[in-house]
Amino acid sequence: MSLQQKALILPKKRGNFQVGSRSIPSPGTGQLLVKVLSAALNPVDYKIQHTGIYVTHYPAVLGVDIAGIIEELGEGVENFRKGDKVLAHGHFLIIDQGAFQQYTLTVATFTAKIPSNQSFDSAATVPLGLDTAIAGLYGNHLEAGIDPPWVKCVSGHEPKKPIVILGGSSSVGSYAIQLARLSGFYPIVTTASPSNEDLVRDYGATHFFDRRLSGNQLVAAINKVTDSPIRIVFDAISVPKTQSIGWRLLAQNGILILTLSASVKEDECKGRKVVLAAGSPHLPPNHELFRSSWTMVEKWLSEGVIQPNNHEILPNGLEGIIGGLERMRMGQVSGTKLVAHPQETQ
Repeated sequence: MSLQQKALILPKKRGNFQVGSRSIPSPGTGQLLVKVLSAALNPVDYKIQHTGIYVTHYPAVLGVDIAGIIEELGEGVENFRKGDKVLAHGHFLIIDQGAFQQYTLTVATFTAKIPSNQSFDSAATVPLGLDTAIAGLYGNHLEAGIDPPWVKCVSGHEPKKPIVILGGSSSVGSYAIQLARLSGFYPIVTTASPSNEDLVRDYGATHFFDRRLSGNQLVAAINKVTDSPIRIVFDAISVPKTQSIGWRLLAQNGILILTLSASVKEDECKGRKVVLAAGSPHLPPNHELFRSSWTMVEKWLSEGVIQPNNHEILPNGLEGIIGGLERMRMGQVSGTKLVAHPQETQ
């Protein structure tokens, strides 16, 4: 194997992406060296480039959704072997762990084997979307009283609780719907474009509303779905409009889960809270939660309990990521995850 690889490099803050060469890293303790066959794109990737958020050290290699083949094991790694097909949650703050390169390091704890019923491309759509949904619903900071479904089986005798998921056809929204189903929520109410209604119902949504309805129309329609108070709204879009809708839907002491910074203000008398779904397993407060959830990923995918996102393959390897991120930034991608093949880079 060559000591050099091709990578999509962000050379400086708010710079332009460029394909270049860099050394193939060696795995340390608890790490795996993975040959990246599929890497999925996320909105955070173009936001980092355009706004300069999060990343402080350059050059950088972005991307966190990884699927590929294990090339080398680091010291202390168990339950994996060379040649295993895996998916993993990368780390764009560490250049050797970014997804947008031909070889990357992954943390074994946040890596899972790909079952035979899934492709590299479908597996690559899972890590960030699923982890963000898990953090939002089950993170310890929430104090929402939601037991993770892999820890406690939801009893059929427990009262059904409603949940609203705004943006159900997004990657995070789709996994939030599926986890809500696993956790026994009912009804599971979601919004999306009409063209994605069948998709979100396949994920487990019981009630669908057109996201293009006005705020007043959506609030009125959703409130007719259930007589029970809505104590959890997961806003997978988190723009000011959707945050406002979610906030208005919340009952007293309810929780609004966001994927972006809050634009609504918590009120003193009703006790409603706003929390941010921090979907990185690499954050120390998240280690315990994701150490346990990642042990379930292979089983969930194998049994069809969790369905990966629909996906579209980008041409031209790493070069194709540049145009794909621009399409996402322009709002030209819906209900689909864009996936690149780094090994096809010319």
